[in-house]
Parts: sequence; structure tokens; C-alpha cells
Amino acid sequence: MNRLEGNIEDLMTEGSLTIVTLKVDENNSLKIIVIETPKTASYLTMGRSVNALFKETEVIIGIDLNIALSISNKIYGSIAKIDPGVLLSRVLIQTSAGNIVSIISTLAVARLKLKETMQVVVMIDMNNIILSP
Repeated sequence: MNRLEGNIEDLMTEGSLTIVTLKVDENNSLKIIVIETPKTASYLTMGRSVNALFKETEVIIGIDLNIALSISNKIYGSIAKIDPGVLLSRVLIQTSAGNIVSIISTLAVARLKLKETMQVVVMIDMNNIILSP
């Protein structure tokens, strides 16, 4: 499980849903959607330190650093290590927000020609992240 610590910098609520903007470092913020509101969850307060948790299998790796997609969570980094397997590979990406691990198919590693030190963009959909106070 990947974990990035940050501070809540914005809350946008409608009905029982809240989009939380979590500042994880000087250059990166994550958008996370939760089925809670500041009225139902006391940890949803401005400035509060929380952890963003997401599975390694939910991390998408891109090599086009300027790709335009609807996904709002993009963090830039470089590949520190690739542990190839027969079917799946573990890719460790160093970012300014912290290390992020992605588990992708070994076929994708070959198709993208991923190599250590290569610059990549890490993408995580807002509904694949959970918050932990």
C-alpha cells in the first residue's frame, strides 16, 4: 500500500460527497473523493494532517509528461527500480512527494520501454485513494 502524508487545503462538498484537496508537498496536491462530509467526519478540517492510501495496482505510469487526461492526480518522478516478474513487475518511482510503487504488467514495462532513471508521470484516480486520519 502506498502512503503519502499531507495537509487538507480545500474541501468541496455536495450532498454526502466531499472532494478533498490534499497538499502532499510544495509542488503536488491530490484530489480525493470521500463519501463523508465535514459534518459526518471530524477529520475533514482545513489544515488537518492525514494520509492518502492507495494500492500499488491503482497506480498508472505514463511516459508522455504532457499528456492531457481527465485524471486530476498526476505526480512527476523518475524510476528508481524495476523488479520484473513473468506476468507483473514492481516499479519504484521516486517523487518529490515520496516514493510510489506501481504494479503493472511486465508486457506494459516492455511496451513503454521503462528503464531506471527514466522520467515518468504517476497517475491515480481520485476514487482509488482513501484517507486515513
